[in-house]
Amino acid sequence: MKKLSLGIGLLILSLTGVNAQNDALRPLDMNLEAYTYPFPVDYLEWESQGEKLRMAYMDVRPARANGRAVMLLHGKNFNGAYWEETARALADKGFRVIIPDQIGFGKSSKPMHYQYSFHDLAANTKKILDKLGIGRIAVLGHSMGGMLATRFTLMYPEMVQKFILENPIGLEDYKAKVPYQPVDKWYMSELKSDFNSIKNYQLNSYYDGKWRESYTKWVNLLAGWTLGKDYPRVAWNSALTYDMIYTQPVCYEFGHIKAPTLLIIGQRDRSAVGKNLAPEHVRKTLGNYPELGRQTKAKIPHSELVELENIGHLPHIEDFNKFITPLIRFLEK
Repeated sequence: MKKLSLGIGLLILSLTGVNAQNDALRPLDMNLEAYTYPFPVDYLEWESQGEKLRMAYMDVRPARANGRAVMLLHGKNFNGAYWEETARALADKGFRVIIPDQIGFGKSSKPMHYQYSFHDLAANTKKILDKLGIGRIAVLGHSMGGMLATRFTLMYPEMVQKFILENPIGLEDYKAKVPYQPVDKWYMSELKSDFNSIKNYQLNSYYDGKWRESYTKWVNLLAGWTLGKDYPRVAWNSALTYDMIYTQPVCYEFGHIKAPTLLIIGQRDRSAVGKNLAPEHVRKTLGNYPELGRQTKAKIPHSELVELENIGHLPHIEDFNKFITPLIRFLEK
């Protein structure tokens, strides 16, 4: 009996160590195979553009289903893991929650050669819903995921019951204000990334200089890649997706959105792709989320705007209660 108890105790300590290690800065492999996500991960495999691709996703099923589903689309510097608290809250309310890692991100493939487009990412995402037999769903996109969610909603309007944007990038056309930078320059910039540069970027762009230690885990996920042997491949895919964001604006098509729409906008956010490349007088005008949120609401029919005072780029991380309350209210209408 003592041996059994000791064995169980060691197992618990071992699992606790794995979870703690997830939040520590350490080298991470290209597809995060050694990093544990909060829910079981499944994969969809297919061939595209001459490469075999594998797309990771989590399918969180509630104990008591209400018959509705929500898809959560991650941002540029994140993956599906940061939706954990949101997914648990939605599942508690009876929603089935689908959380993909896009190609080039998280546990999904990092192709050698891939022509990224929001159209292609949306089509990839639909493949997962088709596999799961989901024909109608609410779509929530954060940051870059907001641009993807917009494209998905425009491409598959018959599937989207409700449309939610949480501090999305792409509410303005970056190429109209930011000088063009070729992919090779994005790549060279990404290769220089390390823990300090990533943290400083998030501190200033996401949190307006207000840092909490709980944010460090999301820095470590990116910084861990910079310590891994395959980081050049990760950096190359990151450079390609920057080019996608820069060259494929969605802001001109908001008027075509038909689904009921909720905008959740942290008012302290000042994020904008390529902001550091713009002249100073232009830089000051980029990422003005209070103004961009109101402009976007005016463009999207049947939309409502929730302005979160003193919140930055990541409402669901920075102040979860302020974020989840309007979201659930909107989804349950």
